[in-house]
Amino acid sequence: MTILVTGATGNVGRPLVERLLAAGHRVRALTRDPARANLPEGARAVAGDLADAGSLAAAFEGVTAAHLITFDGADHSPLANGPAIVAAAVEAGVRRVTVLQGGLSRSPLEEAVAASDLEWTFVGPVEFMSNVLEWAGSVKEEGVVRDGFPEARSAMVHDADIAAVAAAALTSGGHAGREYVVTGPEVFTTADKVRVLGEVLGREIRFVELSREQITAEWRRQGYSEEDVAFFLTVCADTPEVGRTVRPTVEQVTGRPPRTFRQWIEENAAAFS
Repeated sequence: MTILVTGATGNVGRPLVERLLAAGHRVRALTRDPARANLPEGARAVAGDLADAGSLAAAFEGVTAAHLITFDGADHSPLANGPAIVAAAVEAGVRRVTVLQGGLSRSPLEEAVAASDLEWTFVGPVEFMSNVLEWAGSVKEEGVVRDGFPEARSAMVHDADIAAVAAAALTSGGHAGREYVVTGPEVFTTADKVRVLGEVLGREIRFVELSREQITAEWRRQGYSEEDVAFFLTVCADTPEVGRTVRPTVEQVTGRPPRTFRQWIEENAAAFS
């Protein structure tokens, strides 16, 4: 199979590329700047931009299946041109797609995919374990995590497990028309994450709680839109049930249990040291 991966340099796209290559598939990776993609050997980087459906013809040519993301890679805004993206894929002969979901409701791209004749699977991860990398600087320099909502609960998932579910849906049958919620094996509060991080690193990590006003000000300082801030408050201040409930999806789809948060920290310990 020739499989196109969009968002190929991202937290899910990169391990997805690696997994597909390891399984012997031909992988085409969509990126704005192929020269800087730094993709694994064997992946073919092609220039294109999901926000500009007219740039996708060459990327889709000869592709059997495609992994799509629902947001603009430049500013993470929702893609508004879902029908045009789907039309380009269908015209090129793409038959199967996975769509990485990124919100609590369907995006324009998801709506267009669902209305098409494509064999589609939606992959809906809860919080990525890699989000904890936002703490790396303060942990490394001060041994401190500053964050809000210490009791917020999350069934956080390893990024590679999201990629594994997408890879299975792209390369094997039985997944058409399914919407997979992808979680890790445990539910953690923010305080739990800090505790486990300290245990794995072998040193005390202090948690400094930020008020609601402080954390929203920090999100705005980082450049997030008011829509993003409202979404973050929804999932942090009163986490929806879907985000704090462990699902068996990873094992059911891939045949192996999901990776743990402790395992993720062990793999990424250097970032905090």
